[in-house]
Amino acid sequence: MSKAYKIVYNGGTGEIVEKKSRFIANVFPVSEEDEALAIIEKIKKQYWDARHNCYAYIIGINAEKQRCSDDGEPQGTAGRPMLDVLLGHELRNVLVVVTRYFGGTLLGTGGLVRAYSQAVRAGVEASEVVLKCPALKMHIYSDYNGAGKLQYIMSANEINVIDTIYTDNVEIIAPIPVEMYHMIENKVLEATSASAVIENEGEIWYGVLKDGSVHIF
Repeated sequence: MSKAYKIVYNGGTGEIVEKKSRFIANVFPVSEEDEALAIIEKIKKQYWDARHNCYAYIIGINAEKQRCSDDGEPQGTAGRPMLDVLLGHELRNVLVVVTRYFGGTLLGTGGLVRAYSQAVRAGVEASEVVLKCPALKMHIYSDYNGAGKLQYIMSANEINVIDTIYTDNVEIIAPIPVEMYHMIENKVLEATSASAVIENEGEIWYGVLKDGSVHIF
């Protein structure tokens, strides 16, 4: 399986003001280039009266596709610095569009680079960034006597439980990192004297949201 990587789960908007120029950064999760281009056109229509709508996006787990645009700003002062901020945050499948309303004062090359970079940082900070992790989805079935032991194993090994279902028995559903699967399996069997039933549902991707819940992608 692939390695974990960071994504934007919920996009956000950040804004900075530099010498009366407004820089509005809108951040979006995207999975395809066509999706990114459609959003860029939508933003341009939304902010039709702005002087510039610069953008940068990264598509692919390994950042295979990277594009950026200065949209009329001096070359290298907007798109590339914006892309560098996204790369610096190690984000994948992400788009940011920074809209500039000119305030009447020229910022110079260095000032533009700083302003566009700061705007992207503000946009990322306003977004919910999640580490998307590969795992194997484990189902554990146990009687109630073993439930506490299983919960301790999950907690002690920092496993994020997806759900715990209480019926005639207890079912714990959890994403287990591939390299930890056999270790967790052995701990469960040892703790329950091999009475627990373990099922491997296969490979999944998951992330822990800011509210502490586990999301399966």
